[in-house]
Amino acid sequence: MVAPVFDVPGIAALMNSVIRSDLALSSIWSCPEVADISDEQLLACVQHKLDFKTKPLGSLGVLEALALKLASVLGSEQPQLQAPQMLVFAADHGLAAKGVSAYPVDVTWQMVENFLAGGAAVSVLSRQNGIALNVVDCGVAKDFAVREQDPEHKQPKADEPRLWRRKVAYGTADSSEGPAMTAEQCAVALRNGAELVKKLPGNALLLGEMGIGNTSAASLLLARLCGEPIEAVTGMGTGLDAQGLQRKLAVLKQVLQRHTAVTEPLAVLAAMGGLEIATMTGAVLQAAAERRLIVVDGFITTAAVLVASRLQPHVLQRCVYAHRSGEPGHTRMLAQLQAQPLLDWQLRLGEGSGAALAWPLLLSACTMLNEMASFESAGVSTKG
Repeated sequence: MVAPVFDVPGIAALMNSVIRSDLALSSIWSCPEVADISDEQLLACVQHKLDFKTKPLGSLGVLEALALKLASVLGSEQPQLQAPQMLVFAADHGLAAKGVSAYPVDVTWQMVENFLAGGAAVSVLSRQNGIALNVVDCGVAKDFAVREQDPEHKQPKADEPRLWRRKVAYGTADSSEGPAMTAEQCAVALRNGAELVKKLPGNALLLGEMGIGNTSAASLLLARLCGEPIEAVTGMGTGLDAQGLQRKLAVLKQVLQRHTAVTEPLAVLAAMGGLEIATMTGAVLQAAAERRLIVVDGFITTAAVLVASRLQPHVLQRCVYAHRSGEPGHTRMLAQLQAQPLLDWQLRLGEGSGAALAWPLLLSACTMLNEMASFESAGVSTKG
């Protein structure tokens, strides 16, 4: 097996420095500052616009709340969504060897190829909605063939998926036997995510993921960071039967017992998370720092937002939640974040499919706010 690939500029130097250091993870990686974007004056202006559109007060329901949210995130009375970027973070999990998934680990790399070939759900939905599809190899247990788009300066196009090579390792270690990642690996993954966002255009980031075993990692993060019982936040994942679910639960309890003393967010991420979740966490933090809209997909992507929010709480001001997953843990995770999802369709595919499905609703919210006439401009009488 060849050495892991580190192709962010300067990443080799970073790794050499941190490997020689005994510093804690939080000292190795510098977390972006995420400012409070609360603006009561802006919200009041946008609410006034909404109230005087040619409709009964509040009659567009959640669409109006969504328009208000988008205006707040983008800091404008006339928000415009530009160059949306879907990032699908992919990695393998050592814990999968313990039978926590119904699918073999090879499905991770096979699905990455499917994303790039344009055949996956997220591929077709991104293409339909004009969303640029970025697939990020954070730690897949296989190397991918060289592609024409590999040079770092090349940007993704809506109809041409782009592979970004950010492999930290060939999957995590088995978290039931030790930490899933070293502090150094977790730091590199966080930095990789942040640096990648800096390279991408647009003001909207849609989150997706792929990794056999990653519902287990999400359940573990929720259980430890929020104190939720592991039995209540663990589901069938990729389709386990009842016996498989019990096996999964037994393994996850073993992981929590192994890491009883680990409580700080970054330490929990390193001990029980995945390389795709860590890279996604870095991306979320950077996108929030740049005041980009963050469209959160399902259970695993919300887990990355959970970790990011424990580091920088104002991250949550930038997030729109696409849907409520069929995974039982997602409902509890959304409740912990006080989040209201747009859709409740029992989706549990992942990939960012729910985020892509919800995207037209965001466009509609902006269009309604920016183009719908007021009573005055349309010459329509208001309520007597």
